[in-house]
Amino acid sequence: MSLKETIDADIKAAMLAKNKDELRALRGIKSLILLAETDKGANGEVSAEAEIKILQKAAKQRRESAEVYAAQGRNDLEKIELDELAVIERYLPKQLSEEEITAKLKEIIAQVGAKGPGDMGKVMGAATKAFAGTADNKVVSALVKSLLNQ
Repeated sequence: MSLKETIDADIKAAMLAKNKDELRALRGIKSLILLAETDKGANGEVSAEAEIKILQKAAKQRRESAEVYAAQGRNDLEKIELDELAVIERYLPKQLSEEEITAKLKEIIAQVGAKGPGDMGKVMGAATKAFAGTADNKVVSALVKSLLNQ
């Protein structure tokens, strides 16, 4: 079952349960998928990788909005963003821990033969592909910097 079909089924379940918060988040996800399907150059279908990118972008937007609302003391709006984020994260692949990321990065650094901070681009290129959807690139970048500076 594709993500779109899963979302449709979950929308029906949320409607039956009268869960307005979840329904709003699910409709937002479905809207993003439909927009991607109708983009120029799209053939009416969205690949699994593109779906993950869409969800990651939506999750990042919710996280950033929640931070802004928290800084402004708007706890009501922050809660809405965090609730939507929780729904979006259910559809994202499980995120790796820092220890798992560090272990994999050490392998990647050895593979590409990185010696120091000047090789950051090589490592990040390989790491971005290796961690697609399973790790936040900010975290990966910070860990790569610290590993290459050792």
